[in-house]
Amino acid sequence: MATALNVPPTTSTTTLPQMKKEEEKVNYLNLPCPIPYEEIHREALSLSLFLPVSLSSILFFAFAVLRFLVGIDAFMRGMEFVENEYLFGTVSLKPELFEGMRFDFTKGLNPKFSLSHSVFMGPMEIPSQSSETIKIPTAHYEFGANFIDPKLMLFGRILTDGRLNARLKCDLTENLSLKGNAQLTSEPHMSHGMATFDYKGTDYRTQFQLGNGALFGANYIQSVTPHLSFGGEVFWAGQHRKSGIGYAARYNTDKMVATGQVASTGLVALSYVQKVSEKVSLASDFMYNYMSRDVTASFGYDYILRQVASALVNA
Repeated sequence: MATALNVPPTTSTTTLPQMKKEEEKVNYLNLPCPIPYEEIHREALSLSLFLPVSLSSILFFAFAVLRFLVGIDAFMRGMEFVENEYLFGTVSLKPELFEGMRFDFTKGLNPKFSLSHSVFMGPMEIPSQSSETIKIPTAHYEFGANFIDPKLMLFGRILTDGRLNARLKCDLTENLSLKGNAQLTSEPHMSHGMATFDYKGTDYRTQFQLGNGALFGANYIQSVTPHLSFGGEVFWAGQHRKSGIGYAARYNTDKMVATGQVASTGLVALSYVQKVSEKVSLASDFMYNYMSRDVTASFGYDYILRQVASALVNA
């Protein structure tokens, strides 16, 4: 007489984490598109289009005009694009600090067009070769006009001393965009302009820059894994007979971002951002110039309260 045996059902030894890892196989033919090369430090430094880290962009502004003569600080304050989608929100290790009094007012005339007014009174620092900071009292009024459209952004500023600044961003196609800036002044040889063509591929980005003074620059950044990207750039400033090359790497996940950059101009830049919670993020950066031996390190945190972000920095 046959008897039935109570045999327990077989169970799979594959755990949930193992199944999840098997499902997360990397498709190297469908990698995400990296962020622009000039924005690799953006989570830590809040650098958007108008505070580029690329060598050619830095060289362009350095050779074109001194900060004191052009008054680029006041221009940059009201002209940051809102196009960047930061990973953790806006964590800033380089907050905008000033000495004196400033009043800013912006009036929206319609959903796309707005006017701005800015008054500043206080000392301004003059670049010098010595370690001592030279400050002189200054005051100016700035009038601005802004046009913001999904495919076109125009920003203009004019100061009481006659300086005129203008910037634009135009999406020519889905993958190709044009960025431009111009600064006009009555000072001899101080008016300048720059145009940047940005092409966005499936898993890479490339950029070409052209400026007056025979400035040419190009950069390229490529995703090699879903979280890691490498890039490089070159520039040539014909008027000053200067050239350079740089390399950068960026690693990011849902919880952290780490970046590194090195250039033939002497720049070594490292940054790290860690998301602690939905409201709190920590950030740090390290910059070293092995030619001038200058070292700068910063640490900050970002706390979001009711969608308002504020950062405290100790440098």
